[in-house]
Amino acid sequence: MAEFIGRGRKARRCYGFDEIALVPGMVTINPHEVDTSFVLGDKTYKVPILAAAMDGVVDVVFAVKMGQLGGLAVLNLEGVQTRYENPNEVLDEIAKATPEAATKLVQGIYNEPIKEKLVSVRVKQIKEHNVPCIVSAIPQRAERFGALAQEAGADIFVVQSTVTSVRHISTEYKVLDLEKFCKKMKIPVIIGNCVTHDVALELFATGASALLVGIGPGAACTTRGVLGIGVPQVTATADAAEARDFYLKKTGRYVPIITDGGMRTGGDICKAFACGADAVMVGSAFARTKEAPGRGYHWGMATPHANLPRGTRIFVGTTGTLEEILFGPARLDDGSQNLVGALQLSMGSVGAKTIKEMNLTEIIIAPSIQTEGKIFQQVQRVGMGK
Repeated sequence: MAEFIGRGRKARRCYGFDEIALVPGMVTINPHEVDTSFVLGDKTYKVPILAAAMDGVVDVVFAVKMGQLGGLAVLNLEGVQTRYENPNEVLDEIAKATPEAATKLVQGIYNEPIKEKLVSVRVKQIKEHNVPCIVSAIPQRAERFGALAQEAGADIFVVQSTVTSVRHISTEYKVLDLEKFCKKMKIPVIIGNCVTHDVALELFATGASALLVGIGPGAACTTRGVLGIGVPQVTATADAAEARDFYLKKTGRYVPIITDGGMRTGGDICKAFACGADAVMVGSAFARTKEAPGRGYHWGMATPHANLPRGTRIFVGTTGTLEEILFGPARLDDGSQNLVGALQLSMGSVGAKTIKEMNLTEIIIAPSIQTEGKIFQQVQRVGMGK
């Protein structure tokens, strides 16, 4: 599978969403009769598309609305929602900043210390509306924030960092024992992020309830440019899915994988499921909703890093309500709305009744899928030409 890139040095060819296409099935199904739900822990969720834990995407209001629509929105416990009693004021500042001043402003805003009492407050504000509450923190704060969130009523906890491994080494701070943490928590724990088969296998063995797959593909993330690391999402998802299936055969335990980032359209989301994902996590698509707290802006989780920002603030605009983005009616022609409807139609077209059957879809390498016959769309910058 590898090719020589120099004397004695090989590199493996990997693929992204723009390089593949899905092949229609021999049997087709009424899109209204497919099942898009996914299981996490002991609960089933209607919408297999999670909203990413980014301050321009998820706040209490957004999380409540997402829950009411049958999905999950992850609240970042280390963002503005837990640093400020009234986060709307600083969100306004971020939205008004010039592109040149945005990163410095965001760095300053995130210097405000996290107020632990707000962790419980935000969780309770979401749970007051009888919807699922899912929250996240980096490994260094997971034990403390996990306990606070669980006590306040959170349903799912996410331990998330740019790159996660079981064998993390540090003398500067206490390393989180992921296996002990998962055993101690009484609610499902999602761990991320990773992009390789072997790391996925080790993370499954910690007792995680699900695994996030993806490093650097997000619209507002600059990790790949700053650090030079990452694996395109098609290959990363397929490798993690193979690890999941191997782990199931070995242990009898099924651990869902969630493709995180890199999906601009409904078509990309459909491809992620065909590659083996049980669910997906997206940010920029939801940052464009009227309910999103970013006021039409979106920024990466690592943007405020004091010394080495690995994200940037981007303008995505506001194009519709959360319900329109998820279920339509689509008012744009670029595939960024009615994401669940697109998934249902794609599943019907390939003959997949469930997400697990969607995982078995025939995939072809077809970079021309983006350009073939689309010259007028490209010239006029409409549809697939945007």
